[in-house]
Amino acid sequence: MDDGYGKAGMELTRARTVQAPPLGCDAADLAQVEAVVSASGTSFGKGMRILPPDRRYGMYAVYAFCRLVDDVADDDGAAEDKAARLEAWRQRIAGLYEGRTNDALDRVLAVVIGRFALRQADFDAVIDGMMMDARGPVVAPDEATFDLYCDRVASAVGRLSVRVFGDASEEADRVAYHLGRALQITNILRDVAEDSRLGRLYLPRELLARFNVPLDPERAPRARGLEGVCRVLAGRARDHFRAAHRAMARCNRQAMRPARLMGATYGAILTAQERQGWRHPERRVSLSRPRKLLIAARALVG
Repeated sequence: MDDGYGKAGMELTRARTVQAPPLGCDAADLAQVEAVVSASGTSFGKGMRILPPDRRYGMYAVYAFCRLVDDVADDDGAAEDKAARLEAWRQRIAGLYEGRTNDALDRVLAVVIGRFALRQADFDAVIDGMMMDARGPVVAPDEATFDLYCDRVASAVGRLSVRVFGDASEEADRVAYHLGRALQITNILRDVAEDSRLGRLYLPRELLARFNVPLDPERAPRARGLEGVCRVLAGRARDHFRAAHRAMARCNRQAMRPARLMGATYGAILTAQERQGWRHPERRVSLSRPRKLLIAARALVG
């Protein structure tokens, strides 16, 4: 005869086995944030699976923010309209720090900001970087502007990321500084031809002048001196990779696992690009899936 205690005990046991959603957020809000990551078509989401749930969804929220503001910068349309939309994002981020939320991403980001002590200045820096693209194609910036662009669109993202990873130390910020620049320079070197089709030329004007490369997005990829420009920048990226790894060694080892993975992956892309050279920049280098898996295994156990 069931006196009710058996059923109650089973229900209590079942309730205990049901885990709360990551970050204590509503599951539907988390699903919407993850959907932005999935829709991007990148391997970012898979790479972040090495993180525990709270940190993984924290990174999904940071990525979703970056993805959406980047989409604004890349949209067709008037520069004034894009700038206004990015300013709206700046106000939206400011609102999160004042306790105002309006949608799923806002609600998750607000929790992530509080949980991992993310700095408003780093979100603003990312928006500033997108603003540089939105206000007109970047064409042959001077060295100072080139470095500022890399800091805003890559190292600022790194400064947000290392905190979510679990290390908010000065050395972790140093990892973000160097690894962000290394990754962004690698991207620029890989995308010279693609960027030129969009009217963009991110290579520094001082280097272009040194190697007699035209300050013209359409003509630069066909210039003989492009090889020299890109070799110099590849050397800079290598220096940043090395500095980032030195800083990682002084950080929380567990927290730096995603950074090691990204560094190893992009380092391999840079190596492949250096081997191919830049005589035919339209041939975009990529890594095979087995190669990526091997790189990941070495980075995570090394």
